[in-house]
Amino acid sequence: MFTQLNPPIPLHVLDKGDGQAVAIIDYGPEHHLVWVTAIDATGEIWCAPNPQVRMQGNWTMGRKRAPDAERQPPRKPDIAPVAA
Repeated sequence: MFTQLNPPIPLHVLDKGDGQAVAIIDYGPEHHLVWVTAIDATGEIWCAPNPQVRMQGNWTMGRKRAPDAERQPPRKPDIAPVAA
């Protein structure tokens, strides 16, 4: 499902920078949400999966900008193979 965001949401896309999310693509329960984001510095449009996206800081809402160390995608847990 494709959902246009009105108004756009200010986000930070890891390795791309700050931008405005203009839409979300939801492929279903087995997939991450995909954020369609226009990057402020370059004007590029990127479709970023949920683990690559962070909210921008917002002084009015009391949300601080995450330090660069916290902007890394979460590490995937080690999963042992399932025995048959």
